Amino acid sequence: MERKSQNTLAWRLSCAPMMDWTDRHCRFFHRQLTSRALLYTEMVTAPALVRGGAVHLLAFDPAEHPVAVQLGGSDPSELAEAARMAEAAGYGEVNLNIGCPSDRVKSGCFGAVLMKQPALVADCLAAMREAVNVPVTAKCRIGVDDQEPREVLPQFLEMLEKTGITRVIVHARKAWLQGLSPKENREVPPLDYGLVHEMKAAFPRLQLCLNGGITTLDEARAQLDAGLDGVMIGRAAYHDPGLLLEVDEVIFGAAPTRRTRRDAVEAMRPYIASHLAEGGKLAQVTRHMLGLFQGRPGARAWRRTLSEQAHRDGAGLEVLDRALEALPEASLAA
Repeated sequence: MERKSQNTLAWRLSCAPMMDWTDRHCRFFHRQLTSRALLYTEMVTAPALVRGGAVHLLAFDPAEHPVAVQLGGSDPSELAEAARMAEAAGYGEVNLNIGCPSDRVKSGCFGAVLMKQPALVADCLAAMREAVNVPVTAKCRIGVDDQEPREVLPQFLEMLEKTGITRVIVHARKAWLQGLSPKENREVPPLDYGLVHEMKAAFPRLQLCLNGGITTLDEARAQLDAGLDGVMIGRAAYHDPGLLLEVDEVIFGAAPTRRTRRDAVEAMRPYIASHLAEGGKLAQVTRHMLGLFQGRPGARAWRRTLSEQAHRDGAGLEVLDRALEALPEASLAA
């Protein structure tokens, strides 16, 4: 039986798991911008954890909470063991990837291709739920390849509900596993928000979270007001992380903090100093901060300073200082 998770309310607005992007440095940075939103790891494969012993992939800072791990895999026993490892590491939710269309995922027989094997998905989720006490969730597409979403998605959600899953993230695009690149799969197939809302009406006991194409908090709030339980934002939150500054107020109803982008940068200093002291590189952290001043005066100079100088040997906090000096006060104060 699942225990109540700290992630339950945080599920209202989450930052999507994105391979090569939402690593622990990215998540720590995003946490300086919002205390309420749920953060997801990039996908961690069960074989890497169980067979490869890559436990370092589960490393995170306690300050990241509420935080969830996304697992990739298709072997029930392996996923169960990986879920146990994630729970032991301290994650408050374990999510199964049934939506990623990348070549790496297809070759490993997990991700979106699993939508063609619902019985196997059911076995995987049942094994994972049996193995842990934290909530197990799923992230899927509305269909893949020649599947008809209005036929397939209801059947798939019914299967998920029967396994005991109570929360599902639906990327409201079909995935084409042949003919489209992963990037095209995020942009070309048309979005069908209406179908996701229909599924919420058809499966009222499921908590449904909408993913795909949401770029502003106003759009997210509109989807929540229309009856969905959560909204997941991906690339918009990464490329323009400043939008996360208003999440706690706009989405969760918290009192305004008047926290600024400069405050977020200053909050990163101790973290960066610790990372450097451990032998890490400045660019490993600051690459996730490039978009912080997106759309504001001086944003280009901020990006250029970090992009050109943070990767150099011995680069330290002085690079951050130079990048800040390139910004006008108006950008720093907002």
